[in-house]
Amino acid sequence: MTTTPDDPTTALPGRPPVVDLATWQTARDELLVREKAHTREGDALAAARRRLPMVELDGTVAVVGPDGPVPFLNLFQGRDELVVYQHMWYDGAPHQGQCEGCTTTAWHLRDAVYLNARGVSFAILTTGRWDEVASYVAFMGYTQPWYSVRDVEAPIGGEMGHIVCFLRDGDRVFLTYSTTGRGNEPANGSLALLDMTPYGRREAWEDNPEGWPEAPQAGSPVGGHGSPICWYWRSDADGVASWGPTSRPVPQWTRPGATPVDTLGRYSHHH
Repeated sequence: MTTTPDDPTTALPGRPPVVDLATWQTARDELLVREKAHTREGDALAAARRRLPMVELDGTVAVVGPDGPVPFLNLFQGRDELVVYQHMWYDGAPHQGQCEGCTTTAWHLRDAVYLNARGVSFAILTTGRWDEVASYVAFMGYTQPWYSVRDVEAPIGGEMGHIVCFLRDGDRVFLTYSTTGRGNEPANGSLALLDMTPYGRREAWEDNPEGWPEAPQAGSPVGGHGSPICWYWRSDADGVASWGPTSRPVPQWTRPGATPVDTLGRYSHHH
């Protein structure tokens, strides 16, 4: 059941125009044409990824996990494919001072059961020292396997902040794909859902209609107070976007039994 206003042109400030269902359906069908084209182009890009050449790597390179050094080959867990997320790291920073963007991505990849069912393993790599990493993983409540790749060369180690795919053929290991920046977004389902909502991601860069609510503001010691939040945003205990001394990565606040943190200790900020 829908309610049509007496005056169909009635406008609510900062909100989409109010119309009858038939008018909405016409506009929706017009957008659907573009969405289908976008989907088909995405399928074509995925097909192109599957046709990329690959590079053979040394699968015996040691990475450090909870059981000490292990060959990188072990991360496949006997499966043929492996996806890793390379988590940025700040040496010596407190747990709540680690990368906001990587925290967001890692939280959305807490359970790899559907990947595993398709023959794909998943792991998170970072350049942090293992003792610091293990403590951070416990603090955040992560459940997927983490490994330190400190002093390991790219593409297994090196620059972090990437999603990387590998293929195994027996004891041989191959690099097949890598992406970073907004290429990491498929790992974050919340962003795709936000893109479907009227207000979107609430980020300053978005193309919104005139009069739309502005992005929430958060005081930043780096960018100055009043800078807009972005996709790596933090919050305080009440879920309010903040860069202040009581903020920390958003997922950590929501975890039952999370250890309280009173000070940030270090501001991590990068672009």
